[in-house]
Amino acid sequence: MIEIIVLIFLCWHNRKLARRKGLSPGLWTFYTILGWIVAEIFGVLLGISLMGIDNLIAVMGFGLLSAFGGYLVVRRMLESQPDHPDDIEEDIQRIGVDDLRPPHKN
Repeated sequence: MIEIIVLIFLCWHNRKLARRKGLSPGLWTFYTILGWIVAEIFGVLLGISLMGIDNLIAVMGFGLLSAFGGYLVVRRMLESQPDHPDDIEEDIQRIGVDDLRPPHKN
């Protein structure tokens, strides 16, 4: 149950970042959920192969850590996308002559 709440929270963060980048938030939410599930399944299978089926708590912990790693991979992909062009133009318009001078030492 807590895992689902954490996944919803992480999807919310990726949606917010996708909107800021000017990308489809629904698509990046789907990528987040897909990355979480695929990495969790891979982590559980790897945990079973390393520790055996008898150590179920360790296998589930390994799967949960892998699932969070899947989220981090999707998050990194999203962060590497370019920013929304309107934001860049606003930043350029905000730069003034005083911003280009070195800071004064008092």
